[in-house]
Amino acid sequence: MITTKKFDHVSYLWDEATAASMKGDEVALLVYRSNLLGADLRLTNYGGGNTSCKIITKDPLTSNDVEVMYVKGSGGDLGTTKRSGLAALYVERLRNLKNVYRGIEQEDEMVALFNHCIYDLDSKAPSIDTPLHGFLPYKHIDHLHPDAAIAIAAAKDGKKITQELFSGTIGWVDWQRPGFDLGLKLKKCLDDNPGIRGIMLGSHGLFTWGETAYESYLNTLQVIEKCATYLQENYGKKKPVFGGQKMQSLSKEQRIGKAITLMPILRGFCSSQIRMIGNFTDDERVLEFVNSNDLSRLAPMGTSCPDHFLRTKISPLVLKLATDEDLTDLASINEALRPQFEAYREMYANYYNSCKQANSPAMRDANPVVILYPGIGMFTFAKDKQTARVAAEFYINAINVMKGAEAISEYTSLPRQEAFNIEYWLLEEAKLQRMPKPRPLSGRVALLTGSAGGIGKAIAKKFADEGACIIINDNDTQRLEKAKEEFSKKYGTDVFATALVDVTDIKTIKKAFDTACLSFGGVDIVVNCAGISISKPLEEHTEKDWDMLYDILVKGQFLVTQQGVEIIRKQNFGGDVINIVSKNALVSGPNNAAYGSAKAAQLHLSRLNAAELGKDRIRVNVVNPDAVIADSKIWEGAWAEGRAKAYGITISELPDYYAKRTLLNEIILPEDIANACFVFVGGLMNKSTGNVLNVDGGVAMAFVR
Repeated sequence: MITTKKFDHVSYLWDEATAASMKGDEVALLVYRSNLLGADLRLTNYGGGNTSCKIITKDPLTSNDVEVMYVKGSGGDLGTTKRSGLAALYVERLRNLKNVYRGIEQEDEMVALFNHCIYDLDSKAPSIDTPLHGFLPYKHIDHLHPDAAIAIAAAKDGKKITQELFSGTIGWVDWQRPGFDLGLKLKKCLDDNPGIRGIMLGSHGLFTWGETAYESYLNTLQVIEKCATYLQENYGKKKPVFGGQKMQSLSKEQRIGKAITLMPILRGFCSSQIRMIGNFTDDERVLEFVNSNDLSRLAPMGTSCPDHFLRTKISPLVLKLATDEDLTDLASINEALRPQFEAYREMYANYYNSCKQANSPAMRDANPVVILYPGIGMFTFAKDKQTARVAAEFYINAINVMKGAEAISEYTSLPRQEAFNIEYWLLEEAKLQRMPKPRPLSGRVALLTGSAGGIGKAIAKKFADEGACIIINDNDTQRLEKAKEEFSKKYGTDVFATALVDVTDIKTIKKAFDTACLSFGGVDIVVNCAGISISKPLEEHTEKDWDMLYDILVKGQFLVTQQGVEIIRKQNFGGDVINIVSKNALVSGPNNAAYGSAKAAQLHLSRLNAAELGKDRIRVNVVNPDAVIADSKIWEGAWAEGRAKAYGITISELPDYYAKRTLLNEIILPEDIANACFVFVGGLMNKSTGNVLNVDGGVAMAFVR
């Protein structure tokens, strides 16, 4: 029995009281153990690894005792998995599949047979690793992808190092693609080496086990701790890490500045097939690698663990840009980057064509996922923010593996054909085909002014629901914080970022767009929604009132659009500007000279921008609301009182008054304006610009044509 609880390189998270509350429920303890292991990225990556337990329970068909294995299902994540994320199979049936196994050439057909072994009909689909757990006799098993273990598994002398480091108590199985045959090889390794406490899979990962959940957990931690300690003792011992540093990083402020400037340009190149979302990190581990002498040798080799390169592609693109390059000269940067991206795409196409087989799926997007910029950091691009962020995490795992393998021996990556066989595995392709279709705004980034409440927040929610990443901003700190809390609960932090913005202050506007670039790679949709209302008779209007309205509504729209267009042009794939104007831009009414004329200016500015920006494939359209009272900051002030006075009614009568004066007799809600905005950007109006869409319940005087 392993008793040590002291570790330097992994986190011991087991809580005895929590575990005691699950006593007797081995499946609950499996979930608990899985969540603890998944919480430490040094043990396994997001979505990687799997765990299992075997129990004796009653067969619902015979009432006889039967052995059942619960194992993490396909596509799950250890850190967040629940009981519903497990697959439960009859162990005897699973093992009996060896009687119909036709050999490694036909082993993909075995996956469908796993369904004939299902015990719990509500099970998650079993993963390809299911037989790896099923053929081992232990009650609790952990299969993880710890950087420290893979560093040894990917080392040229990995088998010898494993034998010596663990004195024969850890077995070794050479690299093989996961599947039924690998499960049989694990069993043979155990049969040939009785009493071992785990098995190292060449270039892949680690299997460890125990008779209880706790014993398995401790065994796993101790094996990984021993690997990590061994690596730590060898860093810099025989040779400098990564061959020593070739260059120094720029300062933190300079790195962030370069990233902000470059992100939209890189995003444009990476989005030549589908729109991508970006992520940037200048983590110290990344900088140590990208600034090193060995970068040019190791980066093209690619990764070793299948989980790594499935997320990061076969290898990264290393930018040939000096840290003092003038990134503001868009033409020269495009000229410098274009051949680099073309070379990468050609490399990827050659990799595909040289490795493909008769039944291989069609070649996927040939653009890089990981882009390394020496002295600056790492950019990753993927279909959404979470995938881009996780790709960065996986490549850091790969860096850790290369660092460790080089410290103790020599790093080896998977042969290109083996890597291809994983990346274009028909089972992997089937999994991709089962994924839900992208939502209409997937891969899009929207910056919406005044989006911490009212119409702006409704638009932000609608766009987020449809797949977009959102930059929420407002000039009210308290209101912005409430919106941040609300969006965090509903969408999580990968969907949005926040910025404090005064639309009359160019510095805060630029900071908001910097946030968009750094958080998501750029911006595709700009929605000018920030507003203010003042309703007074002409003689009561002050110069201050006039300036405030024109500064916020007209100048604000101009400044935000100007900054947004600069980013959209860098990306070079077009975009959208939507201006939330008003029925008052078209309809004359009492006590409304400054507000109404400012709204008219907004409307005409929109037309002017549409005429100018068409050549850049930037569409500019207008949504004209009227009387949107719900959750509106405007109605908290004197505007409602002014309008009620103008119409000779009370404030409480305003909603019904506005509804009754419309052709449809409808009250207009923020969600109605959000739906109208989505009409323009949802994909069906891509050839439409310079339009005005009234959402006012039908006000004949506001008809545009």
